[in-house]
Amino acid sequence: MPRFVPPKFPDGNSLVEPGGHQDGQRDRPPASVPTVRGGSGPQGPKHASRRGKPDKPRRPRLLRRLFAHRSVRVVLVVFVAFVCWVAFSVGQAMTAPGNANTSTRLAEWARDHYLGPVVTFGEWITYQAPKVGGKPTFSLAAPSTPSTPARAGGPSATPKASAGTITPDVPAQLSSPAGTPLPGEGQWRVLASVGGIPAIYGTYLRPDSLHTSYVAGIASMDQRLLTFQLRPGAEDPGPGNWGYAPWLPPGSRTGLLATFNGGFKLDAAGGGFYLNGMTKGILTPGAASLVYHKNGQVAIGEWGRGLGMSSQVLGVRQNLRLIVDHGAVPASVDQNVQTQWGATLGGGYDVWRSGIGITSDGRIIFVYGPALSVRTLADLLQRAGAVEGMQLDINPAWMSYMYYKPSPSAADPTPVNLLPDQLEPADRYYSVNSRDFTAVYAR
Repeated sequence: MPRFVPPKFPDGNSLVEPGGHQDGQRDRPPASVPTVRGGSGPQGPKHASRRGKPDKPRRPRLLRRLFAHRSVRVVLVVFVAFVCWVAFSVGQAMTAPGNANTSTRLAEWARDHYLGPVVTFGEWITYQAPKVGGKPTFSLAAPSTPSTPARAGGPSATPKASAGTITPDVPAQLSSPAGTPLPGEGQWRVLASVGGIPAIYGTYLRPDSLHTSYVAGIASMDQRLLTFQLRPGAEDPGPGNWGYAPWLPPGSRTGLLATFNGGFKLDAAGGGFYLNGMTKGILTPGAASLVYHKNGQVAIGEWGRGLGMSSQVLGVRQNLRLIVDHGAVPASVDQNVQTQWGATLGGGYDVWRSGIGITSDGRIIFVYGPALSVRTLADLLQRAGAVEGMQLDINPAWMSYMYYKPSPSAADPTPVNLLPDQLEPADRYYSVNSRDFTAVYAR
């Protein structure tokens, strides 16, 4: 068979390519030569587009495009200003005079800036109800008696009270609401004396038969031997010409026998604060009132019903309504507890509470402790002999009752917590305090 010779073009080139493809077959580049779509060579030009055109420069990033809008810049400036204001405001709260801890200061700041529901929610999710049953963690046979009696005016002063003029008033032993008393429960022990005469007694009671591991502290104070002094707080009622410092500085401690906390912040107390001619808030008729007279004695009752302003009134501290009235506990103590008697941690009824009352013979009763409802607080005041009584503050950050041992000297007595498990330190009032309080001195 004759050999096939491919025809040639007039210029001499064959109709078949050197790679062996016959005419009509699609040309393919060599496998070893990469191609780029739209390129003019094996690699194509740099930054070539799919259409063979150079790519345009990159567009600005998303943030740059956002910041290009004037409204976004305005919002950003407002946000930064807000953050700066919050930081400044919180910083002031953290560095304000007082000895409250960080969490307490933050919670107070939040409540003062319309964030109360946030704080309440946080307390609710972390709240643990008081446990049922159990025994106290400390002996109810305490507290111990001071080693030496306190004297008014210093260690060398002659006491105004003497055994020949005042007969000691020893309170009757208290029965325990929890049932069979533990050793020492309900038995009064002397916490402070004036001129050798017992002036302040203290005891412990478990508040009810359910929460038997919790203990309330009770103090009974003889007004014949004592003077009561209302002290303002650095933040509540705040700065003013009150006549007293918001703490007990050196030089003001001679004859100091006891201190205890005041009531709610005034914007939630349902009443006012009066001291040395100045008033914060409004002295409200019907409000439970602790009235301080210029002779150092105090009265407790309803403002406008036997109690009112006179030339003998030095101070007034109002807080809510009476929880013991004419010797009886009103049914209102069980009603609208959160709205009427104060927002508690986690919304529980049984929390730290404090209260003060007066007996028919003029003794002043102070009660405080954990796992107390308004009802059990009132019952304890009544059990200790109070015929008129009022709730003071609530929640652990504000509870305190301290008695003072006259050592190293009567001018610099050592504070002791009545309840060893109270949160506040014994020397709480030896530095600037944010809330008002009462100081008790030897007469």
